[in-house]
Amino acid sequence: MNRLLQSINIFLYNDFVFSPRYKVLRHVAYWIVHTLLWAAFWKALGAPGSFGKEVINMFMWIPIFILYGYPMAYWAVPHFLLKGKILEFLLLILLWGIAGLYLDVWYKDYIVIPIQEIIDPEYVLPKGPLTWCYLCITTSAAIPMGIKFFKYWDFKQKDWLNAQQEKVTAELQLLKAQVHPHFLFNTLNNIYSFSLESSPKTPGLILKLSNLLSYMLYDCRAAEVRLAKELDIMKNYIELERERYGDKIDISWNVDGEIQDIFIAPLLMIPFIENAFKHGTSEQIEKSWLTVDISLRENKLKAKIANSKNEFAPLRKNGIGIENVKKRLEFIYPGHHELKINEDSNFYVVSLTIQLSTNPAAIYQLEQPVISQSLKYEDSLPAYR
Repeated sequence: MNRLLQSINIFLYNDFVFSPRYKVLRHVAYWIVHTLLWAAFWKALGAPGSFGKEVINMFMWIPIFILYGYPMAYWAVPHFLLKGKILEFLLLILLWGIAGLYLDVWYKDYIVIPIQEIIDPEYVLPKGPLTWCYLCITTSAAIPMGIKFFKYWDFKQKDWLNAQQEKVTAELQLLKAQVHPHFLFNTLNNIYSFSLESSPKTPGLILKLSNLLSYMLYDCRAAEVRLAKELDIMKNYIELERERYGDKIDISWNVDGEIQDIFIAPLLMIPFIENAFKHGTSEQIEKSWLTVDISLRENKLKAKIANSKNEFAPLRKNGIGIENVKKRLEFIYPGHHELKINEDSNFYVVSLTIQLSTNPAAIYQLEQPVISQSLKYEDSLPAYR
């Protein structure tokens, strides 16, 4: 059954069915199949002539089938049915059906019967209205109308899906663009403070910033980047901040697992590190700490970013950077990630798990993402095993 459905799906969405290149060939093929099927149908019902004669008889009806069916398929369907003019469409079908009665009799009496008398005088249709002849002509209109409606509906569905995809892409680009200036603003502030002191470290910091900008302007154009490159950029940022705070902070950086051939969406974890410095170290008088633990097992990334904070500072609300990360996770890794944000009076911990891929720009099935929060420090801070 699955193979049959797959075959039908391949046929329906094949280039031959929808491409303008095969329009004439497609119509010729349709009327050949139409003729053969009707000939077989009448022969199965006991028509006196041979199958060959039935094919010839049905072939003679093709001009009137086209004349009667195509106006409904190519004019009535797009101008009335697809525009929601249902009442007008039904009225037109009624009038067209009445016209079909007279058109069927006229064509049979003045076109088909004279030709039959020349080809085979023993097999000639009777004059006057015939129910099965009317069935043929109305069916010849109904089938093209159904096909045309399906094609228009399919095109509309594709247009809608493309529009949705473009909307998602545009939103992702907007979210990523919002990350860049936020990230750049904090880094420039760091370098500015050193430049005011004419520190010899300033050129090195500018070089690191140059590498960060190159990454954001060029590498981040891709949907996914190498995890190793992303981690290098994170470490680069941490080094920039370490220069700013010096002995005021203890930093621990640990990476475990083979990360070379793994890909991830860019700039997903840096906003959490930004937050750690902005709301952790910068607000503390005593010595602060930051730990970053990255673990990779069977393409599953587990990242834990924890930092100390001023115990007298109020519980923070997520800024634009964190909210952007949440939205990007929902877009890019729906159902394939888990984000936990844990905050207490003197610590802040982010735990992020993502199922990654060895292929860039992996496409995941759209599901509802899981985002939860807990206030248990013991559940979130220990290193991964």
